[in-house]
Amino acid sequence: MNVSMKGISPFYPGQPVPVDFFVGRQKEIDKIVRAVRQVELGKPQAIFLTGEYGIGKSSLAGFMRFYAEKENHLLGIHVLLGGAVSLEDLAIKTVEAVLKTPAYDPTLIDKVRNVLSKYVGKQELFGVQINLEALKVDGPNISDENALCAKPLPLMLMLCGVEERRREMIQHHQPVERIFDIVEINPMNESEMRDFFNKAFQSQNISVNEEAMHLLCHYSAGFPKIMHIVGDAVFWIDQDGIIDKDDALKGIVLAAEDIGRKFVDQQVLKALRSKDYHSIMEKMGKSPFDLSFQKTALEKGLSDSEKKKCNNFLQRMKKLKVLRSGDVQGEYIFNSRLVRLYILLNAIKKDTPK
Repeated sequence: MNVSMKGISPFYPGQPVPVDFFVGRQKEIDKIVRAVRQVELGKPQAIFLTGEYGIGKSSLAGFMRFYAEKENHLLGIHVLLGGAVSLEDLAIKTVEAVLKTPAYDPTLIDKVRNVLSKYVGKQELFGVQINLEALKVDGPNISDENALCAKPLPLMLMLCGVEERRREMIQHHQPVERIFDIVEINPMNESEMRDFFNKAFQSQNISVNEEAMHLLCHYSAGFPKIMHIVGDAVFWIDQDGIIDKDDALKGIVLAAEDIGRKFVDQQVLKALRSKDYHSIMEKMGKSPFDLSFQKTALEKGLSDSEKKKCNNFLQRMKKLKVLRSGDVQGEYIFNSRLVRLYILLNAIKKDTPK
């Protein structure tokens, strides 16, 4: 299949997944749906959607926005809060988002915009101009009204972030700990990954054989962001409409380069100038463990020279925020699955014949 003849890639590395390609996450969806239904019945809800970087928080939030509008007649708004430092800023950005965000149900957004018509300026080619002066005047009232109202509006607030951000919020404002219901997103299981890859490739009339599917799932490790990077690389490599082992391995090698460039701080690699350090990292990549490992287990595969430097290497990796100490003496844990996966893929890349 000539590359110029291919259709649009069904993979979206670096972007939230379109609702048409969303799969899995049934447990998390069920929990959020319960909250959505409570809002539909008139009860405000707050959810903190948490999980590691690259796990698919934004994609799940986007899918639930679509679901809530389609099934529960709610209005979903995505608000970017960069630069907001006060409640008034938050109110202004929220109203601005309501006026500018396209809705899945135009009749619903029209009703809301009619209520907020005093903040609409002149029509422009790419939407409406916001009357920021009017918003700034009313900002304090907008920010406090729902909190002080005897019967608050049935709003659903969904924040997306890693667990460290939630802890920071709690340190600044203790009640945050009890306000939010926590929905944690874990890596996809193999069944969900298979569904994802099959659905994506089949949308472009491409099939995946069993050996290739095993490789795609194994090296993606259940992380949607990695799945999209690997899938996109394999999509462009395929020439005959059938993804086989060779296509999968070549795609994984390319994905390793992409992951290293996008998700691994290259300063880490530059900081480890010693050849022994690089060799230890390579052997670590090939070791059969997930996130945690024992120092003694790592040392078994090292040369005498590498063993002497192993402790300094591990301490250096801790300072570089790649590893942390575990609960058991001699145990080390990767701070990020993405870093662990990159080291694994990079080791595979070096062993793959060119």
